[in-house]
Amino acid sequence: MPRDPIFHIGDVPVYGDAILAPMAGYSDVPYRALCRTYGSALNYTEFVPVDGLLGKKRDNRYWRRLDKKPAEHPIVFQIFGNDAQKILDAALRIQELNPDIIDINMGCSTRRVSGRGAGVGMMPQPDLVAETFRLLSSNLEVPVSGKIRLGWDEGQRNFTEIARIMEENGAALIAMHARTKTQKYGGRADWEAIAELRAGVSVPVIGNGDVQTPEDIEAMKAITGCDAVMIGRAAIGNPWIFARKNKEDLSRQEILDGVRLHAGEMVDYYGEKQGLILFRKHLKQYLTDLSIAETLLAQLLQTTKLEEFNKLLNAIEDPLRIP
Repeated sequence: MPRDPIFHIGDVPVYGDAILAPMAGYSDVPYRALCRTYGSALNYTEFVPVDGLLGKKRDNRYWRRLDKKPAEHPIVFQIFGNDAQKILDAALRIQELNPDIIDINMGCSTRRVSGRGAGVGMMPQPDLVAETFRLLSSNLEVPVSGKIRLGWDEGQRNFTEIARIMEENGAALIAMHARTKTQKYGGRADWEAIAELRAGVSVPVIGNGDVQTPEDIEAMKAITGCDAVMIGRAAIGNPWIFARKNKEDLSRQEILDGVRLHAGEMVDYYGEKQGLILFRKHLKQYLTDLSIAETLLAQLLQTTKLEEFNKLLNAIEDPLRIP
């Protein structure tokens, strides 16, 4: 970690330029801890609907998405909604959990979110964006940020207008996935648009889209001038990207050490059985490029005992140690 911050979000220092993206089903406490170990400089929670935070009960699954480790800082709580007052009410509630930053998701392209005017569905509503950031920045004690896309579609690429509105109404950071809503994750991310965004605002900018390798991190920064790079799908099964390492250059032992570390975090947080069950989707990604006997892989994906899991990993490292 560098001695001096790379940039600040409001008064919050950030000491690196590679950041794990908020990903539904992936950016939980264990995976954030793992990516932090390898160098992710800023952690975002999974995005949480404001309606799930406004009921009387505070023990539902939405509140659990805002769990964090005691020393997990800086941490960004990401929420979404389509009503500025409700977004504020939810933000005031979650501020009690001591996040460093509260972020408004304005990039989710799924129909159930954007079709209701939330996520990227906020971008065709500049008045809603202005009201939301005005309310939050004037009522919260922590910085407010937002994650956007280029716009709804190619005919409505209004990211420069939305970014200006965000900054004018108190946003301390803007992150952008350089695709439109209709593109979802297809086509190419428009890095030149990130450069245009960076040139148009004075707050820090995080670029996102098509970063697959450590070399891509440097390339995006050079092309766009962004303050940091956000990595999503390319980090699944490959947290070493935050350490600027290519997975294909790692030894089998280095990969399996990462698997053990992640599995241990899952078990610590979810419990042994549930943790190993939930870990299976990660495990497939970790082991994709390793030549492993199908029977051994099947056993790894079926066990719910950590001791057996680790014995099976030993067998991958050294076939003579097959349990």
